[in-house]
Amino acid sequence: MKTLIGQLVAEDYRLAAVFSKYGIDFCCNGKRTIDEACSEINISTDQVIEEINAVINQQGSEKIDYDSFPIDLLSKYIEQKHHRYVEEQVPVIRGYLKKISSVHGNRHPELHEILELFEATASELTQHMKREELMLFPQVRKMYTDAQEGKDLQQPPFGSFENPISTMMKDHNDEGERFRKIRALSNNFTVPEDGCNTYNVTYKLLEEFEKDLHLHIHLENNILFPKAIELEMSHSNG
Repeated sequence: MKTLIGQLVAEDYRLAAVFSKYGIDFCCNGKRTIDEACSEINISTDQVIEEINAVINQQGSEKIDYDSFPIDLLSKYIEQKHHRYVEEQVPVIRGYLKKISSVHGNRHPELHEILELFEATASELTQHMKREELMLFPQVRKMYTDAQEGKDLQQPPFGSFENPISTMMKDHNDEGERFRKIRALSNNFTVPEDGCNTYNVTYKLLEEFEKDLHLHIHLENNILFPKAIELEMSHSNG
């Protein structure tokens, strides 16, 4: 299949579960075909396509058509849904990680590294979101409104939208890599036999955070950013 995996997930986010199952990165590294992604990890393309078709043909499961959202609505949705989620969950997860690191860190030293990685995510992601909320997203919404009203494009302070977007995508790659390390260190969020209930809750919250992060990055990398650049180009040439 020659369609890019990021595009497939943009059209039907339910397919994210299939790619995640095989460890195929659809958010930060979505500009690959299924053939290319499967070849890299030496799995059967036919098997993955069969599972994709099963999901597409599945009845009764929720499908949110993010790709149909206008970009002003999508940028607001990302702020209200994903930015708010990060703001609420960071202090909760940080508190749990500090607790289990102090109690179990001697027997499981990887917890100290997981805490350090998560602290980096908390700091960098918070700054990243503020730059989007204060600079990039308002300009995306202004451009969209101007285009709808037939006004001339006013160049934003940062010049072309490609400038901040390239920075944001680099940030996304950094976050994706940090969470790949967290997943590896935690053995895919598997609680050891001597782990307590707090240990279990912490790993569940970390896995949920990773899942939300993947959708968050996907919505920006594969839908919002390409549409913003496309609108800027067509509006500039129009």
